[in-house]
Amino acid sequence: MFIIRWILGRIILLLNFVFTPKKRKRPQAEQQQIDAQTQALALYQYNACPFCVKVRRAMRRQGLNIQTVDAKQSPHKDELIAQGGKQQVPCLRIEENGQVHWLYESKEIINYLDQRFA
Repeated sequence: MFIIRWILGRIILLLNFVFTPKKRKRPQAEQQQIDAQTQALALYQYNACPFCVKVRRAMRRQGLNIQTVDAKQSPHKDELIAQGGKQQVPCLRIEENGQVHWLYESKEIINYLDQRFA
């Protein structure tokens, strides 16, 4: 089972590389403003997870520079479980007004990004 999942993961990554969406072009001042807003966001994800790939593709289409965190590594995995409540990816960590909010489910994350940055 591990080998099948590994092979499927590599196929997903290859297809993502081949069919990478174009990055949105913005004026430099507007992009700097967006980059400043995305500093408070972090995407906890696995590289070969199809739902994580879906969110990363949406981020690229919008030209968002959001930090990605590998949730398989111990300190990040522990933080996701302790603060987010469960070990599920993709998960968007949103820090606003000194409060941290964890958003799960790829569709909800993409909707949030569309509403905030589109």
